[in-house]
Amino acid sequence: MTSRTQSGEKEPTAGHGSKFGRKQEAAIAALLSQRNQEEAAQAAGVSKRTLNRWLRMPVFQTAYLEARRAAMSQANARLQQTASAAVSALLKVMVDPSTPASVRVRAADCVLARGNQGLENEDLHVRLAALERAAELAKAAGARA
Repeated sequence: MTSRTQSGEKEPTAGHGSKFGRKQEAAIAALLSQRNQEEAAQAAGVSKRTLNRWLRMPVFQTAYLEARRAAMSQANARLQQTASAAVSALLKVMVDPSTPASVRVRAADCVLARGNQGLENEDLHVRLAALERAAELAKAAGARA
């Protein structure tokens, strides 16, 4: 079952478990795991032309973006789990007198750069939160007026 978008393109309806929906899910999984769109189309059992058409559909684009974000979020979580070990290794290299000076300097530079980057990110987070609160207050005040 399909419906038409404002631009006249066909897209799937929200029918749960429809064959078209399963194919799109397979295509998204393939796009995340294959080297290119041709291989993704083949792995999903659709033509490259069909995959390209789906990639132009806003609903498919949104689902694909959500899947990419979820995959990246999972990868970032794994990286964060090992951050403490990475910092320990970096600090060990930095203070080890048997390590060449150029490597120790590079490790020290990395520690300083990442420390600064962390502070900048925290500052941006605080500023963004303040702006969001101000926007909410302004919106609430405008609604009362």
